[in-house]
Amino acid sequence: MADAFGQMLLGGTGLEIIERDDGFLDAVKMVYFAPVAEWPAVERRALRWVRGRVLDAGVGAGRAALELQRRGRSVVGIDISPGDSVGQFDTIVMFGNNFGLFGSPSKAKRLLRRLRPLADRIVAGSNDPYATEDSAHLAYQDHNRKRGRMPGQLRLRVRYRDLIGPWFDYLIVSPDEMATILEGTEWRIHRLLQQTGSGYYVAVLE
Repeated sequence: MADAFGQMLLGGTGLEIIERDDGFLDAVKMVYFAPVAEWPAVERRALRWVRGRVLDAGVGAGRAALELQRRGRSVVGIDISPGDSVGQFDTIVMFGNNFGLFGSPSKAKRLLRRLRPLADRIVAGSNDPYATEDSAHLAYQDHNRKRGRMPGQLRLRVRYRDLIGPWFDYLIVSPDEMATILEGTEWRIHRLLQQTGSGYYVAVLE
């Protein structure tokens, strides 16, 4: 499959085209190159919880990694599988809804258990799927429930110019759903930072 996401980053366009498996298309502003002043307020606040050696899981174009390096942190960035990292980290950063990279509740539990020996803290962003009144999103949530999936469990792919990337699973969860997923993994929500006027939040897991 074409690397539409990678080519999109190289192209540096202003919009990201996302296709959902029900045919829904959306164009959202790219944030992968955003300077820290343009980040969501909860991510800027969450930076004080990022300590020591850092693993940036889902590094993208490196906005978090570069800012953390500027602040004197040692950072390793990956964008495939968080379980394949080598070494010990103090903090794993998953900004920009990157808790969703776990894909499904069962995969999230499995990977969180694998990450436990690698770090003492995870600082992860997600979006409450219920903080919407958009009929297209609500219909998709109902469709997911009928399929036995979590309401915020998405199947997506990225489009860029004439390229279409592969389908991938993405999991957005409410804070309560995140807490349920954490059960049995040894991780817990230590602090919750919520973006005013938005469903976006950052959870500090310890």
